[in-house]
Amino acid sequence: MSATVQKTEPAPAGGDERSARSVTDMIFRARELSIGGALVLLILCTWIANPSFLDDQGVKDLLLNSSILVLLAVGQSVVVITRNIDLSVGSVVGLTAFACGDFVSGTDHSAFTVVLLGIALGTACGLVSGLLVSFGKVPALVVTLGMLYVIQGLDYWWAGGEQINAANLPDDVLSLGTGSLLGIPYLPLITAAVLAATAYYLRAYTGGRELYAIGSNPEAARLAGIPIRRRVLGAYAFSGAIAGFAGALWLARFGTVVADAANGWELTVVSAVVVGGVAITGGVGSVWGAALGAALLTTIGSALVVLKVSSFWQQAITGVLLLAAITTDRIVQRRTTSALRKRRRQ
Repeated sequence: MSATVQKTEPAPAGGDERSARSVTDMIFRARELSIGGALVLLILCTWIANPSFLDDQGVKDLLLNSSILVLLAVGQSVVVITRNIDLSVGSVVGLTAFACGDFVSGTDHSAFTVVLLGIALGTACGLVSGLLVSFGKVPALVVTLGMLYVIQGLDYWWAGGEQINAANLPDDVLSLGTGSLLGIPYLPLITAAVLAATAYYLRAYTGGRELYAIGSNPEAARLAGIPIRRRVLGAYAFSGAIAGFAGALWLARFGTVVADAANGWELTVVSAVVVGGVAITGGVGSVWGAALGAALLTTIGSALVVLKVSSFWQQAITGVLLLAAITTDRIVQRRTTSALRKRRRQ
């Protein structure tokens, strides 16, 4: 999905612009389908090599392992669509997981309380980043990289070398990570609900379409009267809230949490989003594609474990996919721009 601001487009070229966007959308839609096809092919090949890969426990592990990464990819997509980036999501997950665990250890607090606390902490972190980026005009890369180290330092200081143990957590919290509905674990169900709601908002609501307009052409969006600062701030707050939510789910899923939980996940999340077809230059892509990218990267890791291949290759394959995705984006962008110029000359 992509969007531009209609008010700033010359009338004669409007048809060409829409046609170019349609071509771009079609290409990226085909890219999402190709990622989905690659994911299915990977699962089938691994299943043929090791049938236990798709037994009941194997399917459950695939769903659980990909849930949190898909969730983070959804939040990151909203930021990247606005032509920004959030490198602090991994550290926010670690901080909120430890904070939530520390808050409920030895108590009988409910899972709902943990989720609310995680979302509140994550939203606060996202708002700080969003304020610095949107109102402070500081580059997103610098702000979120700084936030990553600040939050990590705070997390290490708070933990003080200790860890949260599952034995001290309330059963209601642990059941969120281990329970299921009709045989499907709660985590993938929650992730699917967040994914569907976000996709619907981006496509059906004015605020969602304005995020695409900001990423496609910030200057045109400004001239059209779109509240860019407020939208970007909202995108970061949403990403932070999702990361905080993921931290609460991380605690429920693993029970035992240390200070460096989710350390390094920020780059994996960005890779999943870009591999899934969300253009790093903003304005193009969907959360569905980002979810497919996250599922593909997670499945690659699981398949390598089943096939007894060194985990080093997971990082190498992720790097190759990331480079291929960025190269594809650049080629598509140049081809689309060239086609648009040719049509205008006619």
